[in-house]
This record gives sequence, C-alpha cells and structure tokens, in this order.
Amino acid sequence: MAEQQVQSLDAIALFATLDDQERDRIARRCHWRRFHAGEQILDRHDESRDVCFIVQGRVRIVNYSLSGREVSFDDLAAGQFFGELAAIDGEPRSASVVALDPATIAFAPPAVFEEIVAGHPEMARTVFRRLACMVRLATDRIMDLTTLGANNRVHAEILRLGKAGLTDDGTAVVRPIPVHGDIASRVSTTRETVARVFSELTRDGILQRHSDHLLIADYEALEELVENVRN
Repeated sequence: MAEQQVQSLDAIALFATLDDQERDRIARRCHWRRFHAGEQILDRHDESRDVCFIVQGRVRIVNYSLSGREVSFDDLAAGQFFGELAAIDGEPRSASVVALDPATIAFAPPAVFEEIVAGHPEMARTVFRRLACMVRLATDRIMDLTTLGANNRVHAEILRLGKAGLTDDGTAVVRPIPVHGDIASRVSTTRETVARVFSELTRDGILQRHSDHLLIADYEALEELVENVRN
C-alpha cells in the first residue's frame, strides 16, 4: 500500500457543483492512498473517522460472522464515497471495506467533511438522501430475510442489481456480471442455490448471460416473482 501524491477529485459526484479551486482545496486536505485488489481499506470497529472518496477502482462493504463467513452489503464504484457514519456520530466503523480492483482513495478528515457539508447545503442534502437510502435498503433486506425463501431472496437481489440499468423497454443491464458467491453472501444462501435460480430464470427467458453483462430480459416478470411472494 503506497502513498500517492495529491490527485483530482473531479470524478467525485458529491463535488460536482464545486468549482475547480474548491475541489483542489479539498484534495490538498485529504490523505491519498493506493490499494491493491483484495487489500483491506477499513476494518470494522476501527476508530478512524475519515470519509473516503473513491477516485479510482471499486470497493466492497462487508462484515464477517464469528465463524468467518463473509456478509456482503454493497459494492461502490469510482465517484462514490463511504465512511460517513463514523464521521457523523463519532462511533467505530460499522463494517469493513475491501478493494475489489486497484483503488485510489482520498481520505478526508471528519473536520473537513463537516466543513464541506455545513458550507454547501446541496451537499448536505445529498448526504441526507444517501443515509435515507441506506436505511431503506437495510429495512428491505431485513424484510426479505424474514419473509422470503432463499430462491425469492435471490430474485430480489437480481432485481435490485438491475434497477440502475432499467430501460424503457422493460429490460435491464447488470454490469459486471454478478458472481454467484457474492449474491449468496448478500442474501444468506449458498452458491448452489444462486446457480440454480440463475438457471431457472435463464430457462424461463427472464435472464440472458452475455460476454460482459447480465441482461434481465423481462424486468416486470422478475418483479412479479418477488412482489407476489411479498404480498
């Protein structure tokens, strides 16, 4: 893990409304680090309070059970950020973060993050919306774990993955293709169950696997599979 010279924060969505000088000023106050794929960026229960901005690469938010089983919460791409909970409430980290690809991370001290949010109401609203989204997603997953069987939890996770790529023609692209083990970790089931569900959805014409993406060919049909059980 090698320290890097200051780079640009132009790709960070939170800073889109700032001018170049403001972004440069924030960048100079950050601590920059480069991580290898598979390297841990943050550890659960760590006492650090920095907010982390993903300049390059992808990261995964995870926790581990007492038996060592990985529970995956989310994958974040370049332009996003994480670690704001510890900066806001001063408590230890609630999850670990691991680099999925070689990643460049800008660590902003909590005082810098507080200044950013306090001085820019539009950014504060973005952070509030992100926190609200996290609560809603956690609530949905708790309900799914409580009320859905393993097959339907896989359906619900594929549906969630496809939401961002949904198009007007009722199809959705998921890129990159999700790994069965990753989905199994998120919905508390086995790789074998995920593989079986993928095969069934492919056979029914709902999923199509391509070389670089997964196509949900009938998003509405998949949605009905989930909603019929939820209701």
